[in-house]
Amino acid sequence: MSELVVKTKDGRIQGILENGVRVWKGIPYAKPPIGPLRFRAPAAPEPWDGIKDTTAFSPMCLQPLESTSSMLGGGVTKTVSEDCLYLNVWAPRNAPAEPLPVMVWIHGGTFVTGSGSLPSYDGSAFVLRGSVIMVTINYRLGPLGFLHLAPFGESYASNTGLLDQIAALQWVQDNIGGFGGDPDRVTVFGESAGSMSIAALLAMPAAKGLFHRAIMESGAAQVITSEEAQMITAGLLKELDIPRAEMHRLESLTGEQIFEAGERLKKRVGPGVSMLFQPVLDPDTLPQDPLQAVQEGSAKDVPILIGTNLDEGALFFRPDMPLVKERDLVHVVERMTGIPDAAPLTKDYPYTIDGHAQIMTDLYFWRSALQFASAQIGHAPVWMYRFDWTLPNHPILGKAMHALEIPFVFNTLALFRNIGVQVDAQTQALSDRMQDAWIAFARGGSPDTEGLPWPTYEPASRSTMIFNSDCSIIEDPDAVKRMNMGL
Repeated sequence: MSELVVKTKDGRIQGILENGVRVWKGIPYAKPPIGPLRFRAPAAPEPWDGIKDTTAFSPMCLQPLESTSSMLGGGVTKTVSEDCLYLNVWAPRNAPAEPLPVMVWIHGGTFVTGSGSLPSYDGSAFVLRGSVIMVTINYRLGPLGFLHLAPFGESYASNTGLLDQIAALQWVQDNIGGFGGDPDRVTVFGESAGSMSIAALLAMPAAKGLFHRAIMESGAAQVITSEEAQMITAGLLKELDIPRAEMHRLESLTGEQIFEAGERLKKRVGPGVSMLFQPVLDPDTLPQDPLQAVQEGSAKDVPILIGTNLDEGALFFRPDMPLVKERDLVHVVERMTGIPDAAPLTKDYPYTIDGHAQIMTDLYFWRSALQFASAQIGHAPVWMYRFDWTLPNHPILGKAMHALEIPFVFNTLALFRNIGVQVDAQTQALSDRMQDAWIAFARGGSPDTEGLPWPTYEPASRSTMIFNSDCSIIEDPDAVKRMNMGL
């Protein structure tokens, strides 16, 4: 049998040789979540006879088309569909002699956009550089993935997007051995909403044992209460003109109609409000706030690598944007962070767009990463990083904004050509160091390498790896700012 044909639990699949590695694209890990399966937990795919062609990416999940491009572009597909529960696998050209560590990427996009098929997430470099098996996944987004429907009927599930991720991880456990992967060495890694998803997975009973290490880039615990989520659900049902007694009508609508109702609801609620569609506290799926659960040991023995970028907020606050009213700014920070009185903290920042961006960087991203790291210390080793690299005076790369570390982690810096940047040797060396650290973590549970010694994050030292043209360890960076946040 050709090494491009692999037998999975559901049937045989045909891959392709690309960039010097074997790739399988668009492998179904669940039935299409449409009609009667909409708003339900994912169901196992139907087995098939013969050999299924898996040489092209599946459509992305339904999402705003204008948001499907990554920061660096690169030929992003514009095909979206409710039938989207597929994953992709990259493996070495030749079958390995012994099982390789597995890395599963969970994409970000505020739980409403993104896909495992974006060019920034190409797994080829990971396979070629580190002899790992790479997996990227799609999961349901927006109202189709994060509408809190469990209280509205026993047949409905909440957090279906997270349940999709669990189904994909179960698929990895059941099938990755056929690709040369080791199901006992699975590392999940993700950025933004993908990292927030990992925080939830670390707290979800159904995800226990499906992965063994976690890398969290620019995101930590992020949930809303059942009461808040039910108000959002009621608002969406109102947009669809569906009374509670006629919930069955949700099955007869198209996915596009539900998605569009979600877009209308977002516009009606207006800007400055936290994400409408995100993980929700729910007794059947996510019974406890992830931060509290991890503090109590839900992720015991799972090493964590976690960090943020120096200028996260610069992606969300551009120089031409109007200032947010001070009272509204405080309210938004309180809603997004759970800080009971944010006014004293926000007053420490200049009342400028750059000041708004700094608030988001520090109080939303950095603060939550520090909290999560501290919660896990004592239950497993933790490593902390901060990504500082910039290209001074460049309109996009002039600040170390949200998501900028991704092409360095995946070694997809060639995409910089799309914004007119030629990568020099020093920049490429930083990407190599970062990817080597991620691979070392997946392989042995520590990002410490010969070329980049990296101590664990401890309460006394708070050792943090600073990724820049020159990488270095800083103990307790911005200690005064951290203490002012009460951490």
